[in-house]
Amino acid sequence: MPSFDEVLKEAGEFGRFQKRVFFLLCQTGVIFSFLFTSVVFLGRAPDNYWCRIPGAVELSERCGWTLEEERNFTVLPLHLGNNSSNGECERLDIAWDASISCTSPLAGYLNHSAGNLSLTACHDNWVYKDPHSSIVSEYNFVCGNAWMLDLSQAILNLGFLVGAFILGYAADRYGRILTYLLSCFGAGICGIIVAFAPNLTVFLIFRFLQGVFGKGTWMTCYVIVTEIVGSDQRILGIVIQMFFTLGVMILPGIAYLVPTWQGIQLAISLPNFLFLLYYWVVPESPRWLLTRKKGEEALEIMHNIAKHNGKYLSPHYSEITISNEEVSNPSFLDLVRTPCMRRNTLILMFAWFTSALTYQGLVMRLGIVEGNLYLQFFISGAVELPAAILILVTIDRIGRRLPFGISNIVAGIACLITALLPEDIPWLKMTVATLGRLGITMAFEIVYLVNTELYPTTLRNFGVSLCSSLCDLGGIIAPFLFFRLSPIWSELPLIIFCILAVICGILVFLLPETKGISLPETVEDVEQLSSPFGKCGKKWKHQDTNHHI
Repeated sequence: MPSFDEVLKEAGEFGRFQKRVFFLLCQTGVIFSFLFTSVVFLGRAPDNYWCRIPGAVELSERCGWTLEEERNFTVLPLHLGNNSSNGECERLDIAWDASISCTSPLAGYLNHSAGNLSLTACHDNWVYKDPHSSIVSEYNFVCGNAWMLDLSQAILNLGFLVGAFILGYAADRYGRILTYLLSCFGAGICGIIVAFAPNLTVFLIFRFLQGVFGKGTWMTCYVIVTEIVGSDQRILGIVIQMFFTLGVMILPGIAYLVPTWQGIQLAISLPNFLFLLYYWVVPESPRWLLTRKKGEEALEIMHNIAKHNGKYLSPHYSEITISNEEVSNPSFLDLVRTPCMRRNTLILMFAWFTSALTYQGLVMRLGIVEGNLYLQFFISGAVELPAAILILVTIDRIGRRLPFGISNIVAGIACLITALLPEDIPWLKMTVATLGRLGITMAFEIVYLVNTELYPTTLRNFGVSLCSSLCDLGGIIAPFLFFRLSPIWSELPLIIFCILAVICGILVFLLPETKGISLPETVEDVEQLSSPFGKCGKKWKHQDTNHHI
């Protein structure tokens, strides 16, 4: 009886049906990129704010002051008496009451010399010119509370981490499309609650949950696309990531047009509900159905694919060979129980971690260039497009392993050169650092593809989600690593990134080449894949229990 790949070839490996599903699921990458990078605009530092003196609200109402007049009475004396204070994180150590004069509220406090004004730290009495422009002004993430903005992003990354485990497991047990649709619904609902959160606690809880569901949409859509096309079309996973980059380029336009953080949050969350319409147009993965002993449903979907592709499955394709491997729920032990699976899992986990840590570290190294934030953010996204183009040009000609390894090594060497270049040639340091970012972006995009190709169907979604969770761990660690090492030596983080990237590049060459091969259906298939050092699964025995339905 024919295998699934033989049936897929007859029905069309990338016909009209797959192109439609591919285009629809690519939109998920756009929306996920909004969530992934939106903190840049949600967390913009407010342009104009100051610390309010206790009693100023009542006095302003009694005296009829405008906010600008109140600010002049509050901040101007600080400029006159203490040039080191701008009134943002400190205020005069006084309190106004009903006895204060409207015309000279500071008359009783300025009898001392100007340099001896008593100041105190501000804790919760900030006034913002645009109080709802960002979450910074909404929740007072300024001065001593500035670290809370980093916490909010760490909470989101923690959600990605948890989502990789929970929803990766759910997709392998309950199905790809069901998990995808529930994730879209959850991401939309949680995004709305985040926008209207009554307090910081609710905001952080549902930002975490939005990260959980957002990761589910991204990883599951990627696996669905990989499983419904032939082996020659699996590089479409790289194109999905180009849609991620497209989202990075679109986001500054949304942020420019929408003046408040709540509006931006709604704009990036509501589109998730549109994906619920995919219930009627995107089928369950037939590969997954076969692993769950649902061969008749899988065959029905294949007939539908053939019909939409203008082809016809002959009676010869009335049965599909499937594995009689016992259906079990995936676990981490399944990923490390056998030699090749164990090797692949450990290397891929390290590759995900290194890619995320180095990528985000290089972005922070480049810093925030002075100028138009929206334009600079757009350009930073456009820089990533050449990486995807280079992958598309090379990956089907020379394979996955070589560009995967070389891109990591190039990124590492670029980090080292950037660290050693003198400061008096900033343009060269910037150019080499950008080359490093290009290299690590390529590695980041290739690891998605290779990860899906090195796991069997029964463990694919769980394996990809688990390994990619190290990406989220890298995202959490990167800012702390960067900002703790920079004070010791500004270029020390680049040395760390160099070491990690070069080691990763060397380890990648131990993985088997997956160019042009069928997706593995069982653990045994993975064990038979050849690496440069032979088949690590030669001694691993598994009884052939294929049967037909």
